[in-house]
Amino acid sequence: MKLLAVDAERIGERQLARLGSAVVPSAYLRVFQSLDAFERDEQLHWERYLVQRVDRRPQTRRYADRVTADGLGLLAPADGEHAEVRVIDGRTYVSPQRLRLRVLEAMLAFRGSEPMELWDTMVPKKEARRARRQLARHRRRDPHATSFVHQSPWHVPIRWFALFRDDERRIGEDEHGRMRMRYRASTRRAMRRAEDAIPVLRRSDLGPIGELLLDLHQWMALFDGRSVIELDYGELCDFMTWDELDDDHSAADLREALDALERHEYGQSADVYQGVLTRWAEVRSREIMN
Repeated sequence: MKLLAVDAERIGERQLARLGSAVVPSAYLRVFQSLDAFERDEQLHWERYLVQRVDRRPQTRRYADRVTADGLGLLAPADGEHAEVRVIDGRTYVSPQRLRLRVLEAMLAFRGSEPMELWDTMVPKKEARRARRQLARHRRRDPHATSFVHQSPWHVPIRWFALFRDDERRIGEDEHGRMRMRYRASTRRAMRRAEDAIPVLRRSDLGPIGELLLDLHQWMALFDGRSVIELDYGELCDFMTWDELDDDHSAADLREALDALERHEYGQSADVYQGVLTRWAEVRSREIMN
């Protein structure tokens, strides 16, 4: 039975089951906003969440398993909305998961992608129209609502590395004792780096990557200027050895490729860029074995 990790509130189990978002190892690009930068109501909500989080013993996330008429299994959070929290230089930062918003956006993005054989089976036109209406209502109620998280199954998109530098890379254990690799920078620095890289990419055969990087720049601009952006390898680390993580300097490699491209050293740029692509193609190939 296939398992889906989504929030089923008010959306309907049947259409969400068809979405087919399997629970898979993923990397995450998260914006963390300072607690005092949220609107007052939401700030109070996350303050209560932080107090409850401290009072509770760490536990495995609970999900409700719901079987749909199509025979698919649906995993939905059973204990409310959650957020990732970081304390940096004494200041508390929060990255809400906002699963329902992300599911609606994912349904519409899937319908807006290139046509494929399972298009109408996964997200029929009727369900896409319903998702569009629900997303519109959601944004009318909260015009500032936006996803704080980009999620990528089985690999890290190469363009994400353009936002970071090698000295912002950290390897260590998370709160559950799992080995994790993360990059972290201020959104202001990340936006400036995107601004530097986009013209270079547009003048090359990698122009489409420049447009995707522009999308990330526009996304980061939606948040408070004091925010922090983090690239988290997440569950991908569980499929990589310590040596593989320690040897991975993808942000530095991409920086080298962009610098060579700016100097019109196309052969050098292509070689370094191909090395990054090959590294992540090897990681992504593990999807086939799972």
